[in-house]
Amino acid sequence: MDTDVLIVGAGPTGLMLANQLARRGVRSVIIDRHPGPSLQTRALGVQARTLEIYSQLGIVDRALALGKRGNGVQLWAQGRKAAHVPLGNTGSELTPYPYVLVLGQDDNERIMGERLRDFDQSVQWNTELVGLLPHADHVTATLASTDGATRDVNARWVAGCDGAHSAVRTLNGIAFEGAPYEHVFYVADVQASGNMVPDEINVFLWKESFHLFFPMRGDGHWRIVGILPPALRGRDEVTFDQVLPSLLDETGLDLSVAECTWFSSYRIHHRRAARFRSARCFLLGDAAHIHSPVGAQGMNTGLQDAYNLAWKLALVVKEQAAESLLDSYEGERIPVATRLLETTDRAFRLIISDNPLAGVLRTQVLARVAAQAVRRKRIQEFAFRTVSQIGIRYRDSDLSVSTTRLASPSPQAGDRFPWLRLRLQTDGPVEDMFQSLDDLHFHVLLFGQPAPGDGAAGFGGLLRIHGIPDNAHNQAELARAGIPGRSFFLVRPDGYIGLCGVELEVADVVAYARTQLGLSVVVPEIPG
Repeated sequence: MDTDVLIVGAGPTGLMLANQLARRGVRSVIIDRHPGPSLQTRALGVQARTLEIYSQLGIVDRALALGKRGNGVQLWAQGRKAAHVPLGNTGSELTPYPYVLVLGQDDNERIMGERLRDFDQSVQWNTELVGLLPHADHVTATLASTDGATRDVNARWVAGCDGAHSAVRTLNGIAFEGAPYEHVFYVADVQASGNMVPDEINVFLWKESFHLFFPMRGDGHWRIVGILPPALRGRDEVTFDQVLPSLLDETGLDLSVAECTWFSSYRIHHRRAARFRSARCFLLGDAAHIHSPVGAQGMNTGLQDAYNLAWKLALVVKEQAAESLLDSYEGERIPVATRLLETTDRAFRLIISDNPLAGVLRTQVLARVAAQAVRRKRIQEFAFRTVSQIGIRYRDSDLSVSTTRLASPSPQAGDRFPWLRLRLQTDGPVEDMFQSLDDLHFHVLLFGQPAPGDGAAGFGGLLRIHGIPDNAHNQAELARAGIPGRSFFLVRPDGYIGLCGVELEVADVVAYARTQLGLSVVVPEIPG
């Protein structure tokens, strides 16, 4: 083989996958048809779950230094403040990153590209996928460079991270179901002052339109997203100066724009691939699903696609697990993409509709409902979990198993294991569990029961067992997260609970590793 994995597309999703494979010792080749990284992009919201992944990858500090923290969302209706959603207070007990980090796709790509070079790997630019020939144990990919030369690469697996016009999806004959929205949108980077709430995302709802103001790094730096006014639709060339009068009129802000450094108009689609896998080819990110910008979910969803697939693919490539493990990628990620498309599409259609009734709904009914809802802690927490993506779960996955049902509100099999700060030694310091548990292994966490003798010996070094001390601090922390005092959790490399129950039996872990994960490194003689 020329490589274990051919990654087509060097956007955020492809770079994330390449990094995760490289740190697991898997060879990959990453190509992109463009001449270089993105310089100007529309995606810019980095959610808490992505920042948790960035922390494991070792790039979160760099991201935080380059980005701007959005500590809340201010909703305006007809020029008046209608509702305020504080993110920091709501998420402070749920994640180390209780905010939206406003960081452009170009900066995200640069950070991940720099990290990839730490593994002596770089992107092959100006290289396009033009052909795929499947075989029983590999795929032959034909690549073309800008000078017209072609070459063949043999790869065990192919990952299509090549966007809405994916060659991997097209060459595999996978339908991309959906349609474009009828409106034309615009995005602008501006230096501006006004009565926007600083350091927060400002959402302006009007009977005829809407605008989003994202705070960017630097003083008075905003990114504006809106709908082109009716008079400008259908024109080939539109400038920010032409949009500005309607922007000033519609927002009702005391807005002064000093400079516009970037302006672009575009159409938005809502589509999902019929399948996320065809034999040895996978689809991830925009190649698999595209949707409206509501909630800043798109780029983050693609990054989680990559994080979900990477650890599974690494185990299979290194012959530590059966190929059947890869079936769970599609089984887990298609439901996530489907739910996301349904929810964002409903919300987006209400926000952009030209129907007069819809205008009244979004500026009066929606605003009032939002103002009442955000006063309730439970609704605030639900909204934060949803937007931040820490609430994504795989409870219906074949990889999610409970030996005994844990009573609610305990986290269940398929849930992201909650963020805890525990004393891992009886008299030791309080430790951040997300920092203490690396994502290159499986981890068994034991509460209220002793750890088995040498229970990790038969798992080829893939499993770590942690007996958590029973003390007052830990008891309070477990109660906060709803975790029973006597319970166990097997946490997957991507931070999700694979197996859980009340009493740990090593035989149950062995059976799970063999049956659900297909681990070939499990031996039968595991001491109890």
